[in-house]
Amino acid sequence: MNRRDFLFLRTRYEGQTLELSCEQLYMRYLDSILEGTTAQLLEHFKQNLSAATVLNLTDPAWLASDELKPVDSLIADFRARGGRVTLTNPHHDKENSHGKRF
Repeated sequence: MNRRDFLFLRTRYEGQTLELSCEQLYMRYLDSILEGTTAQLLEHFKQNLSAATVLNLTDPAWLASDELKPVDSLIADFRARGGRVTLTNPHHDKENSHGKRF
């Protein structure tokens, strides 16, 4: 994701799948608090969800932060209308330099 995409919380679509990095969402959410643009950020996310049938969240551990609690309701609404959420941990199957998984 390039800087412009990050600043505007642009997400990547593949078909009707919305790809979103939870780490980047967390950082952008904190920025929106400082800038006073949290409502716009959440509305933008909601609009992106309305066009998707699958939401792929990368590094979902970031969603456990208290700051991102408002996002939980948007994801719950997405699921309630039949959307499917998949979770991807980018660090899960990486190998270190000694060939051990961590």
